[in-house]
Amino acid sequence: MRMSRFFGRTLREAPADAETASHRLLLRSGCIDQLMAGVYTYLPLGWRVKRRVEQIIRDEMDRAGALEIHMPAIQPLDLWERSGRAQGFGDVLFRLHDQRDRALVLAPTHEEVVTQLFAGHARSYRDLPVTLYQLQTKFRDEARPRGGLVRVREFTMKDAYSFDLDDAGLDVSYDAMFAAYRRIFDRCGVPTIPVEADSGAIGGKGSQEFMFLTDTGEDVIVRCDVCGYAANTEKAEFARPPAASAPDEQPLAIEPVDTPDTPTIDALAALLGIPAARTAKAVLYMATDPHDAASPAQPVFAVVRGDLQVNEIKLRNLLGGPDLRAMTADEARAHGIEPGYASPIGVDAPAAPGAAARATLRVVADTSIADSPNLVAGANVAGRHLRNTNHGRDWTATDVADIALAEAGHACARCTLREAGAGTTPPGTLRAARGIEMGHVFRLGRLYAETFEARVLDDAGEQRVPVMGCYGIGVDRIIAAVVEAHHDERGIAWPPAVAPFDLHLVVLGAQRDPALAADADTLHAELQAAGLTVLYDDRDESPGVKFADADLIGAPLRLTISPRNAKAAVVELARREGGGEPELVPRDEVVRRVMPLRG
Repeated sequence: MRMSRFFGRTLREAPADAETASHRLLLRSGCIDQLMAGVYTYLPLGWRVKRRVEQIIRDEMDRAGALEIHMPAIQPLDLWERSGRAQGFGDVLFRLHDQRDRALVLAPTHEEVVTQLFAGHARSYRDLPVTLYQLQTKFRDEARPRGGLVRVREFTMKDAYSFDLDDAGLDVSYDAMFAAYRRIFDRCGVPTIPVEADSGAIGGKGSQEFMFLTDTGEDVIVRCDVCGYAANTEKAEFARPPAASAPDEQPLAIEPVDTPDTPTIDALAALLGIPAARTAKAVLYMATDPHDAASPAQPVFAVVRGDLQVNEIKLRNLLGGPDLRAMTADEARAHGIEPGYASPIGVDAPAAPGAAARATLRVVADTSIADSPNLVAGANVAGRHLRNTNHGRDWTATDVADIALAEAGHACARCTLREAGAGTTPPGTLRAARGIEMGHVFRLGRLYAETFEARVLDDAGEQRVPVMGCYGIGVDRIIAAVVEAHHDERGIAWPPAVAPFDLHLVVLGAQRDPALAADADTLHAELQAAGLTVLYDDRDESPGVKFADADLIGAPLRLTISPRNAKAAVVELARREGGGEPELVPRDEVVRRVMPLRG
């Protein structure tokens, strides 16, 4: 492909709002063009990269036994209402109406459609197992698109869906997809680590994300430096450090204490001269049903130890997935709670005679509370706290569960369990890192199959509900991650497997030397005849411009023909990434030398 006939141009400077290296370089190299926030056109260079990434995905999906289909991007809204996700996706869901005023959505994912499709075609266990996949455009009305191709409103996803007769079959399908994902990311040149993750709006009981670690990532994960346990902070478990000075500390009598101007844990701990771990932190919420906007909000009183933070994802999952907002001061006082000095003691008492009826308050305590004696807690009176409060004696939570946020420096829960069982290696410490989610695999279970009445007959003639898995990869995110992982101050350095061209052929001075131009044309034809894809810079530009563009565009190999090299019957060969100094190759050996290097 001659650059003189190519479409798109390189930029010396990136737009000021380009935040990440991949965003800047994809724009500057002429791979993409922004139409509006979160919506991009793929120009010829970028489209070639995308097609190569998609082919790698197809190769590995087919290798894993999945079958490619293509489902509609426009879906009836009632499918989403039937699954309960129309409200769950909220404003992210693009909605529209057709000429008959039927409510439709632009699909952000395809669990509903594929389950209905399966239900209409599968009849018995002989149709199982099956995994269906597609490469399809998805739409999400992101409020804050960012990072170029990382968080956008229109994007391409590879989504796959497996159907099995039982959980043992799902394990096999899940493992096959997990292994395929590893191969996909390895082939694309994107280093990833699998981490345990929350299933979010997709649903299901178990999932893992493949994370590309980068300082520009929007997700935070923690990893154990001993056992390798890794999880998104939305899901991560950790071992709470002990709050008591002695493991057999006994409960003491409650003592009221005046604590003026101490509405925060830090202020309280400083006034009393105690560590934050000796306090109980109250966080107040109102929970609303995302599927029923008319339903009344339910009050939730969450309690964690003062040295910890509430993990709202864990809390939402425990409560069944409601939306959470902060409780107002008036709402708190209606339940006998004083904001800033909130106490779980007495909040379950009945309303006073003559008082208005109030919703039942649900009190949720983190496991750290049940394990920590003699904590300082609020007294539900402004400027006063209570020393030596104890869960189980002074108050009892509706639920006791892990609702705390794992953070860097916490002890690894997996190591702690192993140590308790074996008494050997001390537990590891969790380290935090930022990353971008590249892919996500879910064990969906039977939720969607039951909702859409998918049934198959087993070998005994009994009807069974199949068990599902779903598996997503963001194609555009892979492209962004490749650039993040493979670039330098000069531009992109594409790995051979996904590069838009195998090599970049640069000819210098051809406009003034017809013989040189003819030889460059001949070499271009020879390389193409050998099956190589070539970006041929035949423009009338200076050597500086041509070399800068070659480095910016980032083909794995560069060949340079110049008057000086032509006199010596050689061509300069340079590798874009990690290749060291250029080498001079005899002109008649160029194709033979290049072929093994194409990757």
